[in-house]
Amino acid sequence: MDVILRKVLHYCFDVNQNGGNIHIRQVQYKSTPSPPGMATPLRVVEVDKLKTACSTCSLHELCLPAGLSPSELKSMDRMIDIRRSLKRGDYIFRAGTPLHALYAIRTGFMKSCVLHEDGREQVAGFHMMGDLIGMDAIGTGQHLCDAVVLEDSEVCEIPLKSLELLSREIPSLQQHFHRIMSREIARDYGVMLLLGSMRAEERLAVFLLNLSQRFAARGYSSTEFHLRMTREEIGSYLGLKLETVSRTLSQFQSQGLIAVQNKHLRILKIDSLRELVGQHGCRV
Repeated sequence: MDVILRKVLHYCFDVNQNGGNIHIRQVQYKSTPSPPGMATPLRVVEVDKLKTACSTCSLHELCLPAGLSPSELKSMDRMIDIRRSLKRGDYIFRAGTPLHALYAIRTGFMKSCVLHEDGREQVAGFHMMGDLIGMDAIGTGQHLCDAVVLEDSEVCEIPLKSLELLSREIPSLQQHFHRIMSREIARDYGVMLLLGSMRAEERLAVFLLNLSQRFAARGYSSTEFHLRMTREEIGSYLGLKLETVSRTLSQFQSQGLIAVQNKHLRILKIDSLRELVGQHGCRV
């Protein structure tokens, strides 16, 4: 019996319970007993450190430039040592707060929005896994909008100062972030075109096609996905009233272009949606 017990692993868990959720912070274990009269030191493993690193993350090609060497990826791993778990309704940052870091979305879905003086919310964008947020503050040093979590998510926090230093060592990293900022500028132009010259049907078609492209780029279905945002939030982003969004979705469904049930949506005729957009062809 003593021989058998010597091979048993002994575990001690350090947990933090929040409501119904239990987060394991540390695992302590020992595999063999100490000599009689001596305590066996337990090895401590930080569970957070076992989470996916940049070098093995399936989304790193979206967040980081292609072609980084193993040593460069390890440098990124050392820089991004904070991964935050967030609940629906949490804020990553608020308008007016100083810029400390950029955030790469590992899982989940978020929105950026601003508040009008009368308290109305204006949605400025929707963000999903693989997106980088926080760049709105690079020019002024303060965030211009709120970033709100739409579903339970996880982000990697990238300290801006560390990123600037590492960009000097890895030129392709700096070029990559320049491309991301350029893409944001192009997106803003697309939104202006969307709001300035398109009918409601065209706006919603462009929105659905853009979601389709983004999900496809991440390895998910391009024709079937879950809408994380409300119809009211879609309307705020597209400059449409809630009633118009609901009516247009129903119209698309009656025409056989889509099938929608609550927040689950299937695109049945993606080519017809593209034809509806026509010559505009902008991406938002």
